[in-house]
Amino acid sequence: MNISFPEGPVGYDTEEFALTFVAVADSVAVDCAITAEALEDRFGARSLREPDLRQAFQRNRAAIESAAARLIEETDGKPVMLHSGYLRMYGTGRH
Repeated sequence: MNISFPEGPVGYDTEEFALTFVAVADSVAVDCAITAEALEDRFGARSLREPDLRQAFQRNRAAIESAAARLIEETDGKPVMLHSGYLRMYGTGRH
């Protein structure tokens, strides 16, 4: 599966308390998200405030996209939500 992450806005989902972004898997857009908890727990966000979450996302974007790509492959291109548990299982982020 060919997966890329086009430059584009990172959204903030107030219902899921997550940052959202888009991947393209075999020419099909795939919605992706990472929970605020995962950004705090695994990527060092200073708090659960949106600016702190965005800063942690930008600092760790490559690792987050890599984890999202792995999960997209595992789910055959379904939308993905990255949680702390998944990231911990695959050793992504801080330990």
